[in-house]
Amino acid sequence: MNKTYKIVIIDDHPLITESYKAAVEEVFAELNKAVKISVFNDLDSVLIEMSNVNFLLDLDLILLDIQLPSSENNNMRSGEDLGMKIRKMNSPAKILVSTTFNDNHRIYSILKSFNPEGFLIKNDINRNELLIAIKKMIQDPPYYSKTVVQLMRKRVHVDFVLDINDRKILYELSIGTKLKDLQKVIPLSLGGIEKKRRNLKLLFGVEDDSDRTLVIKAKEKGFI
Repeated sequence: MNKTYKIVIIDDHPLITESYKAAVEEVFAELNKAVKISVFNDLDSVLIEMSNVNFLLDLDLILLDIQLPSSENNNMRSGEDLGMKIRKMNSPAKILVSTTFNDNHRIYSILKSFNPEGFLIKNDINRNELLIAIKKMIQDPPYYSKTVVQLMRKRVHVDFVLDINDRKILYELSIGTKLKDLQKVIPLSLGGIEKKRRNLKLLFGVEDDSDRTLVIKAKEKGFI
């Protein structure tokens, strides 16, 4: 019996998911392979499906938007968090991520956090690019769009990758949580939190003592 490939598309913009779905169908028709496509528009609906371990074990390819709204409980704040969770659950699926952010620190962070097999900058995407990317992901990954390749060649001057607590600190600061109150929501000592805050300011080139400036810089680079 011929294999039916199982593809998941995760993006909160219906027009984008429809274009991705059409591209997947066109590629698989050309390859003469059967395909089953599932579409999700938010993190919570994906997490519900992921409670069934077989859901991830059966997948072949995941098209994942990085800029997804936070889950309802705020435990997951982006597609990057979801990508890391998928990796921890040992899914065999290849992951093709897309984002509008084109900052080399942001790209580097995503590559280090869960190492997707494919990476697209949305400004690079046209119909032909998308068809090539999907075909490559099925037949011979990895695939990186032109802008990603250019950004990967740039030297990242600060070899520092954000972990889950770094992102929690940025999120809490963005909603007005005071530094002294971060211990209530982040499992670190106050000294550990302050050290991470200093490293974040170094990473984002913040020279003043303002958390507001840090939050602005982090938002510009797509970390919040």
